Amino acid sequence: MLERATIVRAARGWIGTPYRHQASCKGAGCDCLGLIRGLWRELLGPEPAPLVPYTPDWAEASGKEALLEAAERYLVRVADGCWRPGDVLLFRIFRRAPAKHLAVVASPETMIHAQEGLPVAEVHLGPWWRRRIVGVFSFPGTKD
Repeated sequence: MLERATIVRAARGWIGTPYRHQASCKGAGCDCLGLIRGLWRELLGPEPAPLVPYTPDWAEASGKEALLEAAERYLVRVADGCWRPGDVLLFRIFRRAPAKHLAVVASPETMIHAQEGLPVAEVHLGPWWRRRIVGVFSFPGTKD
């Protein structure tokens, strides 16, 4: 079983990793998906599926909910609004656009994420972010 504290500790280990589109290497670079992929490898082993290359505007260009579909395929859905440390949050940044941002809950008030132009950081999970949550997920085997 995967302890929530272990997930948060692992995510905090990525803090300071520079933002690099499509990357997933702690200390060298990652984007928001790369952070989740890296945590998967660190906590669960090999990634469950190969990742196809994607452009920064992949979600807007396709209009598909690819990230939401992948989260539902590989992670365990949690009741919205019931997140706990170690859970993965999925965000829809723009109202009519597909969901395309991920973060890990670090505490009831903070999340860890990779944001373009900034290194991985633990930030306040304030109202702006909370309004944009479209899914809450746990890594498989997370112990409650």
